Amino acid sequence: MKKQLYFYAGLIILFVAYNFYKPVKDERLDAIINILFASVLFLYIAYIAYLVLKRIGKKDK
Repeated sequence: MKKQLYFYAGLIILFVAYNFYKPVKDERLDAIINILFASVLFLYIAYIAYLVLKRIGKKDK
């Protein structure tokens, strides 16, 4: 489980760094990249929640 959390922390650091430095000058493309990056972050946190719930379910049986 630690591996997933470290990976998620790395994704968050990349997201913050990208938004801090803004390497893309086109605002429209920047918005698209931000939306995609945020979508990946939310999808990954959902995956982590799924793994946690799956582990909890195994402990109950």
